[in-house]
Amino acid sequence: MSSIRTVPTTPYPDQRPGTSGLRKRVRVFQQPHYLENFIQAVFDAFPERAGGTLVLGGDGRYHNAAAIQVILRMAAANGFERVVVGRHGFLSTPAASHLIRSRRAFGGIILSASHNPGGPEGDFGVKYNVGNGGPAPESVTERIWQISREIEAYRILEAADLPLGRVGELRLGPMVVEVVDPVTDYAALMERLFDFGRIRALFDSGLFRMRYDAMHAITGPYAREILEHRLGAPPGTVVNAEPLPDFGGGHPDPNLVHAHALVEAMSGRDAPDFGAASDGDGDRNMILGRRFFVTPSDSLAVLAANAHLVPGYAKGLAGVARSMPTSRAVDRVAERLGIHCHETPTGWKYFGTLLDAGLITLCGEESFGTGSDHVREKDGLWAVLFWLNLLAVRREPVEAIVRAHWRAHGRHYYRRHDYEGLDPDPAGELMEALRRALPGLPGRRFGELEVSAADDFAYTDPVSGERSEHQGIRILFGEAARAVLRLSGTGTAGATLRVYLERYEPDPARHGLDPAQVLAPVAAAVDAIAGLRERLGRDRPDVVT
Repeated sequence: MSSIRTVPTTPYPDQRPGTSGLRKRVRVFQQPHYLENFIQAVFDAFPERAGGTLVLGGDGRYHNAAAIQVILRMAAANGFERVVVGRHGFLSTPAASHLIRSRRAFGGIILSASHNPGGPEGDFGVKYNVGNGGPAPESVTERIWQISREIEAYRILEAADLPLGRVGELRLGPMVVEVVDPVTDYAALMERLFDFGRIRALFDSGLFRMRYDAMHAITGPYAREILEHRLGAPPGTVVNAEPLPDFGGGHPDPNLVHAHALVEAMSGRDAPDFGAASDGDGDRNMILGRRFFVTPSDSLAVLAANAHLVPGYAKGLAGVARSMPTSRAVDRVAERLGIHCHETPTGWKYFGTLLDAGLITLCGEESFGTGSDHVREKDGLWAVLFWLNLLAVRREPVEAIVRAHWRAHGRHYYRRHDYEGLDPDPAGELMEALRRALPGLPGRRFGELEVSAADDFAYTDPVSGERSEHQGIRILFGEAARAVLRLSGTGTAGATLRVYLERYEPDPARHGLDPAQVLAPVAAAVDAIAGLRERLGRDRPDVVT
């Protein structure tokens, strides 16, 4: 017979959640009581949880299976009536968001470190999503952190591990554990949004080929079921489809560097017509045409401009939103459509209140994240299906669609330079020095560019009224160019400085230039202003996307 045990514990000082929950090395989470402390802090942040339903699942990375068993026993000891968990503990982040919403759950716990590497020496993460299906807002994560600093005990049910390999209901003490197929509900939602018949006809034509790289991450089962089984794509269209605890030794980040096998396949002489990839937990996407890369910023803009061609969005868009570092390409689409474009800090939670208030329909971030009001997370496979729907309707290559978009709206040349694994102190000092220099920058000239404005971006949520400051430094060079610098909070080793470069070109005759060449003056100006080489000791960024 199982019994509830109260276990004395002491706080860990490093459990402050970031924009995507708590992310640490696996070995950190394996410390005695570390996971339990944080989960109890999450539960204690919601005294009204008793009798509620919790959604639980993760991306299958190393430590996922063990952590889920602990969380189930703690949920049973903390008054939850039901936990809905994906079979084998699997749930993509967007699928978890959909389950929270469709089941009217109290909230959900998603186990993932997103695009970070997995395996015993890799990363692990825990994120709490609230009842709207989206990431917990800053007020909630701060409350969780405060509780974690004062925690004295956690509650857990003494019981054996549950078998999670079969769909059905199990009992865990006073609580029901409902094991669900992780794909079924999500796939049904996609069928309601997109014209599956038209997409199937595209594959049936025999004139269209696709390659989807699941990167041995969570979207493999989703992509196989939807693309190959429901839409009729040939077997083998989805590669690296089996989720593995170490992602097959790869880095599950769908960009030009880490998805190099897909990039090579799409660059070959016999390249497929369309290529795509998703990340560890399934919320990011990369879109490729034959020998053509679609930047995430351009992808968002193209989807917004063509949303009327897709059944789920044919009635029109209430508005759009982008994170501040994302290029301003979607702004021009919004202006053409006569709708508002909201500029928010980085972090999907900032889109949540806008979506809940009905102010926006589509939203996206430059970090390969795109989404809509169908869930409260970014959604990688959804973006791929949106593109497939466009391709099925327009019957044009990816490159032709994007180039037509540039002719209509102008091209925003855009790149992100990541300086990874930095010593946090010099990186922080660089940002502080830059903040102090901001008032003196307007009017100064750096090469061919003159600074027109510079600030430290702050945001007041138009719905909740919450204020978020120090969200990235913006340096504007008139209407045509800008740079953004911010320290990222998604890594677990050292600091990552992200530098975003953008330059607008309205002339179609200049839309085929090398982005590095177009953006070189902007990069040089940033180096001169911020002293990147001198302060960081780096001659070049580690990753360019």
